[in-house]
Amino acid sequence: MRFILGLLALSFPSPLFSADWEKITDNLAKKENAGYGGICGVLIDQSNGHVYLNISDKGLFRSTDKGGLFTPFSTPFKGRTEWPGCMGFDPTGKTNRLVVALVYGAPILVGDREGSPWSEFGKKSVHMDWAVLDWVNRDPNCLFAFKHESGGELVRSRDGGKSFTELGKGFSSAWVFDEKIAVATLAKTKTQPNPKMMRTTDSGDTWSPVADFFTDALPKWRNGKLYWVVENALITTTDKGATWTKISDMKDVKMGPIFGTKPGHLFVLTKSGIRESLDDGKTWTKNIPLPSALKGWSPLTWLDYDPINDILYVLKMGSELFRLQRTQAEG
Repeated sequence: MRFILGLLALSFPSPLFSADWEKITDNLAKKENAGYGGICGVLIDQSNGHVYLNISDKGLFRSTDKGGLFTPFSTPFKGRTEWPGCMGFDPTGKTNRLVVALVYGAPILVGDREGSPWSEFGKKSVHMDWAVLDWVNRDPNCLFAFKHESGGELVRSRDGGKSFTELGKGFSSAWVFDEKIAVATLAKTKTQPNPKMMRTTDSGDTWSPVADFFTDALPKWRNGKLYWVVENALITTTDKGATWTKISDMKDVKMGPIFGTKPGHLFVLTKSGIRESLDDGKTWTKNIPLPSALKGWSPLTWLDYDPINDILYVLKMGSELFRLQRTQAEG
């Protein structure tokens, strides 16, 4: 039994992190003459550990040396990201596509790991907090996007982003499983005090309630399984949102999960810090405090993880980027 436990311990990294976050950008936004918001978001390419930053009105910058040096990536663009999760690589791994949704400036952008010039979705995709695509198809036709400061307006495209249709207000988050099936959470408001999770099988023409969860966070897809941090819980589905399983109760969870080095290795962002799980979210470590310079959590706090080098990255829109390297296990 001790031998088996020892093998399990070796198969995952230690949950121990040092308490000292390292600031790895030094007035980068100011040096680049950034627009409002400065550094607006961080994204890690989990295949190689490369770090991407959006610098307001200057486009993406990339570091291939764990944040040591950032240089412009692809062509610059106007606008800024804001909402955590609004830029990301194809989560299925089928393509090298990189999608970026901007609250101001350009329409939704599509690029790739190689830094090819950006292509743009239709003009109606400007002013978006995020976009979720039908990644099942190599050339996604169906996608949903969320209008910035619009009362929760959800929009849909069925032609690969060329045109968009408004689906209504009062939404908060969503995911697209294929060209017809998607799920979305309703926002909690005075007029909508008991929001539901809704599901569509006709690309958003009609919706039916499937669960009593709500959240502002975007879900995360890995190997046929969708994870979602909702109010005080982590839930998952393997049948395209028809049924949901609560993995664990979690207080004040706000973003995630961010996937780690092995299946079952997860991180989430809570109001009070970062928590780590080695058993697919069933149990969690104590909070890893956020950098004191961030002065706490906000809805525009970003978290990501480099599984190649075992490093956490965090920022808040307008802050510097901070890095936390795992320490060696004691004993």
